[in-house]
Amino acid sequence: MLLNVTKVSKAFPGNEVLREVSFHMEEKEKAALVGINGAGKSTLLKIMMGELPADDGSVTFAKDLSVGYLAQHQEFSANCGIFEELMAVKGDVTELDARMRASEKRMSGLSGAALEDEMAAYARMQEAFERKNGYAARSEVTGILKGLGFTEDEFDKPVQTLSGGQKTRVALGRLLLTAPDLIILDEPTNHLDMHSIEWLETWLVNYRGAVLIVSHDRYFLNRVVTKVFELSGGRLRTYTGNYDAYSRKKEELRHAEMLAYLKAEAARAHEEAVIAKLRQFNREKSIKRAESRVKKLDKMEMPERPEEDPEAMRLTFSPARESGKDVLEAGGLKKSFGKTLLFEDLGFLLQKGERAALIGMNGTGKSTLLKILTGRIEADAGYFTLGANVEIGYYDQEMQNLAMEKTIFEELQDAYPSLNNTRIRSVLAAFLFTGEDVFKRIGDLSGGERARVSLAKLMLGNANLILLDEPTNHLDIESREILESALNSYTGTLLFVSHDRYFINRVATRIMDLTSRQLLFYGGNYDYYLEKKETVENAYLTNAAAASEKKPAESRQDWQAAKDEKARVRKRENDLKKTEARIEALEAEDAGIDEQFNDPAVSSDPEKCLSLGTRKTEIAAELEVLYEKWSELTE
Repeated sequence: MLLNVTKVSKAFPGNEVLREVSFHMEEKEKAALVGINGAGKSTLLKIMMGELPADDGSVTFAKDLSVGYLAQHQEFSANCGIFEELMAVKGDVTELDARMRASEKRMSGLSGAALEDEMAAYARMQEAFERKNGYAARSEVTGILKGLGFTEDEFDKPVQTLSGGQKTRVALGRLLLTAPDLIILDEPTNHLDMHSIEWLETWLVNYRGAVLIVSHDRYFLNRVVTKVFELSGGRLRTYTGNYDAYSRKKEELRHAEMLAYLKAEAARAHEEAVIAKLRQFNREKSIKRAESRVKKLDKMEMPERPEEDPEAMRLTFSPARESGKDVLEAGGLKKSFGKTLLFEDLGFLLQKGERAALIGMNGTGKSTLLKILTGRIEADAGYFTLGANVEIGYYDQEMQNLAMEKTIFEELQDAYPSLNNTRIRSVLAAFLFTGEDVFKRIGDLSGGERARVSLAKLMLGNANLILLDEPTNHLDIESREILESALNSYTGTLLFVSHDRYFINRVATRIMDLTSRQLLFYGGNYDYYLEKKETVENAYLTNAAAASEKKPAESRQDWQAAKDEKARVRKRENDLKKTEARIEALEAEDAGIDEQFNDPAVSSDPEKCLSLGTRKTEIAAELEVLYEKWSELTE
């Protein structure tokens, strides 16, 4: 056993965070610590690392165990470059390399026994250097830095000049290089793009040591962990399996606990009714029986009421009016900042009811594109047009649509004065604001709470096209699931930027990948994107190579041809839907005629039978034509 946490408790004034928390970890185990914001996850990690004393209980590590801990915020005292900072982890290898170089110089001036002694010493150093994988040290550092999203031209950047997110990535790289027996990571994916997260997943899955992760990234947890520790109400419960397995088992357990609670409530209510009846009789024996049952009732242990099913609180959201079929069309969009070209000749069509996820590496221009579409910044070239009756709602990461001096209730009430108090409270309850919480001042809320207020306000609006920029930032897992439910019930159109792959998988019906300054399209969720990514990218590279050899006039012709082809495809899809609908209607009518023939009243009526037979012949003829047409359309 690597780690054993036994009955750890911790309370702050007015808040009991941890109540007799116990769990353990074995060698090579990959586990997650999950819970809503404020559940005590970071507090528990700090107690484990000795940064915070526990009120009670103990934390025991295996003898000679090496532990690496990545906190959410990092500070660096040295002012060296990024590469040098990570190479410092390989200090023993660097020192050994320097000693070997010095030995080589000495050997050039030695002979005889002295040379033999130096050569023997050099051989020992070389053996140790190879054992420490010294020859691959620099390439190992390079691989980790690139995996975490740093480019080679950033390797010499002084660490002190980096942003908080970049410093966290440097700290993570340094931790991975130390390769301890147990790695503890607090929100490791917060500052990574999708490619870096995928790289880290692979690294951790193949890691020889044990890993404990605090993260809201459910896709990441699904890929890496085989055990989940859940903190809720100060208690910890252990589940085996990845995140999906934990989610299923948690719901099954909640359902079983609710049944047990309701059964106990019914038993208590029955006992109280019997006592009341016995007392009504007002006889000595009945009163004694009542008193006996009261004692029995007092000893009865009632289970705690389980948390409400989050699904029960979730609402559906619909825009006030519907948009036309074509919601948003863009073409030839280009944007640069200084000498940095983000994208050019960008085009797409968003249709009613689509839920499109805009993905891509950090810095490719995803948020910039949303700001162009909402009129916050101008494109250098190109156009975009909104369809009929389209009204845009926009959620940005800064949540600038909130008034810090207002309460949560006032914010929604002032924004939508026509809504009654019940509707506002229902919506706020769906976003986890209940009771007196609705009167909290927005300026006093956490980032996650503000995000929930902003999203609730947006969902109440009349927008039939909603643009979301990283809507799951600051949200814990429960809040993300509520948002997913709200968006999946939304009958308008969505275009959103997110690095939360689980969220994308649950919500998106289409993926738009902004890569190499262009958009690549995938007609499905994130799993579908992963399945088709290599095929689509290879096809794009082939087409791009051919296009680069063409003249500008030919490129313009190709753009028009592509536009015409999209129109042709849309027409074919519409024709296919109409054909399938007509086939379905005719087949249903034909089946109905067969049922009528089974009716004695119809079968004994020659005129009716003749009419029905004629109609069956007409249906068969039309179906034959439609089947042929359907076959052509689907090829």
